[in-house]
Amino acid sequence: MIRTERLILRQWDDEDLHPFSQMCGDKDVMEFFPTLLTEEESYSIGRRIKSLIAERGWGFWAVEIPGQSKFIGFVGLHIPKESMPFSPCVEIGWRLAKRYWGMGYATEAAKESLRYAFTHLGLDEVVSFTTVGNIRSQSVMEKIGMAYTSNFEHPDLEPSDPLCEHVLYKISKDQWELHAL
Repeated sequence: MIRTERLILRQWDDEDLHPFSQMCGDKDVMEFFPTLLTEEESYSIGRRIKSLIAERGWGFWAVEIPGQSKFIGFVGLHIPKESMPFSPCVEIGWRLAKRYWGMGYATEAAKESLRYAFTHLGLDEVVSFTTVGNIRSQSVMEKIGMAYTSNFEHPDLEPSDPLCEHVLYKISKDQWELHAL
């Protein structure tokens, strides 16, 4: 379990699966993903995330606001598919329920996730990526000290798909140390 000023980042439990499923069925939350997810797909992904955390000790942690909301989404670290043009790497990512947008929660949890990546995992670099149109996520990337690196076509999407073109952001441990001061 990781604590920030306002949040807890923790392992998932079965109670998180239903609110996660609701998020993954929300057209606004999933605006920059190819499709909305069914309840079955969401539960499967949630269980996989939980399994990866149990296996590694880290991952896309469930985020809660103590005493207020048990599950508001996830923030954390993940190893992307080998087919990504910048693999192997570790990415930082987030997905929060819409009612928790604009409150700084993604930024707060992401900053702590970067601290974990560099101080506990000893990583030299962390990446993040999203579609070119996802300005909100790019803003979080910049707030946590990441820098735009390049555009790329997502290998799982057809070139004609409007979501195919992505941006890649990176931060090195040295950059993080300067930004964290």
